[in-house]
Amino acid sequence: MSTMPERIPFDGDNEAVIGRLDAEIVALTFVDNAGITRVKTVPMRRLKQAARYGVGVSPCFETFAFDDLMAVGKYLGGPDGDLRLVPDLAALTELACQPGWAWAPTNKYTQEGTPFAACQRGFAARQDEAARRAGIRLSMAFETEWSVGTDDPADFIPAVHGPAYSMLRLGQVADYARELVAILDRQGILVDQFHPEYAPGQLELSVQPSDPVGAADDAVLVRHTIRQVSLQHGWRALLAPCLDPDGTGSGAHLHFSAQDADGPLFATGDGPYGMRRTGEAFLAGVLREQPALVAVGAGNPASFLRLVPSRWAGTWQCWGRETREAALRFITGVRGTEEWAANAEVKCFDATGNPYLIVGSVIAAGLAGLAEELRLPAEINGDPVTFDAEQLMISGVRRLPTSPAEAADRLADSRVLAEAMGPELHDALLTVRRAEAERYRDSSPEELVALTRWRF
Repeated sequence: MSTMPERIPFDGDNEAVIGRLDAEIVALTFVDNAGITRVKTVPMRRLKQAARYGVGVSPCFETFAFDDLMAVGKYLGGPDGDLRLVPDLAALTELACQPGWAWAPTNKYTQEGTPFAACQRGFAARQDEAARRAGIRLSMAFETEWSVGTDDPADFIPAVHGPAYSMLRLGQVADYARELVAILDRQGILVDQFHPEYAPGQLELSVQPSDPVGAADDAVLVRHTIRQVSLQHGWRALLAPCLDPDGTGSGAHLHFSAQDADGPLFATGDGPYGMRRTGEAFLAGVLREQPALVAVGAGNPASFLRLVPSRWAGTWQCWGRETREAALRFITGVRGTEEWAANAEVKCFDATGNPYLIVGSVIAAGLAGLAEELRLPAEINGDPVTFDAEQLMISGVRRLPTSPAEAADRLADSRVLAEAMGPELHDALLTVRRAEAERYRDSSPEELVALTRWRF
């Protein structure tokens, strides 16, 4: 488990970690509130110093939008101040996808050496620690969907063709897929499944779960590896949520399971589909906060081109077993595997969401549900778009926010997420989402696709 120490850490044992790597330069990354992975680099000989004192970066990035334009919030934004990016050497990885390079995620500290209040990775670590204090250990993993296309910055031309999920498509990416899976394995990320997907040129992979901070780290590294391997094959990887306003988009679904000293929370109980009461309460908390979670994990203006009913994007605030129109999908696993396979999936997220904010916010929502002993409403079956007004009223099913401004308002209203994030981080995220919503309020779907096509 990765945690954020109270002051800038340095352990002499890290020298042995550094010495094992065959790399000349190190990429030190953080993910901003718009979901963009930003980077500073240092030569390997300076990594020890960076781990002790950090690398300088302006706090202005906390209010950068996806278009690199800066807004100014209540606490952050503007030209003043400095932060220190401190690499987590426990996660230091040699990049097989980028020879001669290594990578490490960073935590943000102040110049006085104390944790920065708005550090997104630190937020994820705090929520994981809060869960552990409550006796709960979470395992998480992101699915990654992307499309491969030709290197044309003005358009997207799929690099593979054929029926969705077909062997025809797989044959066209066979060498690419084999190489990608092998490189991820060399970088310490084990792929569980790879397959062609539905949208033009679209592929998907899922990886083995990790602790929450590790799952977010994995998401950053998986996306970078996909982009690099695609370039080496003469393609570009499109991870943006929408490539065609009239078609399905690409998501970044989060899967998670939980256990305590008595075993798994989502199995062995007498609740819905074997959930224990604690597992039901955790999921009920996540379900309650889903309107606000949209702003965290899919609040970009282009995200709402993907969040369309009947496309299995999870646009409805409801849950169900294997119900792909529900934002919260419960998965039991096949009979005999429930104790280790049962998990939940949040389907509304995409790659415009900061993965550290996503995992931290989902944990915070679940812990609030646990503290309040919430219960899940009745599950739904089928596509809620076919329900009449009476069915919707009886079931309590509601559409999730349909615009970035509405999603930001729901985040502003969320007492749970405001308290968990703290005022600086909560306001910075709101500042970014509202700036993006206002700036592109009148943009056409085609303009939003073009604006975000190669940004993620």
